[in-house]
Amino acid sequence: MSLGELLKELRGDESLRDAAKRMDITFSYLAMLERGTDRRTGNAIKPTPETLQRIATAYQYDYIKLIYVAGLSDEPTYNPALKEPFPHNPSLQQWYKSLPQCNEKDVEKLKIIWEVLS
Repeated sequence: MSLGELLKELRGDESLRDAAKRMDITFSYLAMLERGTDRRTGNAIKPTPETLQRIATAYQYDYIKLIYVAGLSDEPTYNPALKEPFPHNPSLQQWYKSLPQCNEKDVEKLKIIWEVLS
């Protein structure tokens, strides 16, 4: 699956403008990412890691998967054949997947709590 196809799938019925606003990018840039090419030049669009992070946060999608799909990593850091984390504990898996949407202060608090518990 290409990055453009994945982004279209993740956006679903949401408008380009609404999705782009949540990512703090222009809707025309998001449209180009979904097409995979710049209409003006015909060149392939390669988003920056920072843009991919914004997309991952907005769609609550795994950043590493986006890096891999976008072709920004020569090494397959993500293997779709691998199992999801915590396959036998759905509540822990759901909590783990929610971490990318947390802000930095929340993650710092979690780190402090973990250090106290350890």
